[in-house]
Amino acid sequence: MPAYFRIDKERRLVMSTISGVFTLADGLAHQEKLLKDPDFDPNFSQLLDCTHVTHVELRPEDVRRLAQRSIFSPNSHRAILVGSDLVFGFARMFLMFRETLGEKGIRVFYSLDEALYWVLAENTAT
Repeated sequence: MPAYFRIDKERRLVMSTISGVFTLADGLAHQEKLLKDPDFDPNFSQLLDCTHVTHVELRPEDVRRLAQRSIFSPNSHRAILVGSDLVFGFARMFLMFRETLGEKGIRVFYSLDEALYWVLAENTAT
């Protein structure tokens, strides 16, 4: 799975894009790369674009493992943008696991405009 990210420090936003096959190993590697980036701030918001994911190779326990470790603040707004019902289902599962750990700022969207509104609204409110 190719995963890329760009950090917009001015907007306090991490923009991640995932394409191809999505696996546990690649998801964990993406978290690690973000953590090692000197511009990363866990208080930033995130737009995670999954519209180019072609296949998901995750079991429910893999989604739980990805969700057990959040590199973002519990107060960060995080939008997961999806383009298929399959990816929507996995994203919702991730969201529910994070909610059980106290995180309330994750939403799943089919619309880029709505996703951007969600992640950027937090930053303009301050």
